[in-house]
Amino acid sequence: MRMLEEFDPYFTEKLDEIDANYKEKMPFDEKTYQLICFALAIKSRSAPCVKKHFRGAMTAGATVKEISYILALVMRESAGGDDCWTHDVLGDWTELLKSDFTCPCTK
Repeated sequence: MRMLEEFDPYFTEKLDEIDANYKEKMPFDEKTYQLICFALAIKSRSAPCVKKHFRGAMTAGATVKEISYILALVMRESAGGDDCWTHDVLGDWTELLKSDFTCPCTK
């Protein structure tokens, strides 16, 4: 964001407005919001956001046990998605074992 703040302050200003709008119209409590953001930060692999929302959740009253549950839930749901995706890609994996198999990625 630092580069955007320097070269496109209008864009970062609009993001700040979106943040303020979400905060104003949030339909659930701060702890729930922070736990959701924590999960999204893990999935997006944003180290600063993981730390920010870990602290935010704790400040909002979450316990380490609750945060650990969210971490486990994200990992489990990710594993399920990876499992389904990989099985879809492999399809009938026995076709890959045939001597005349040609991978479209090697053309």
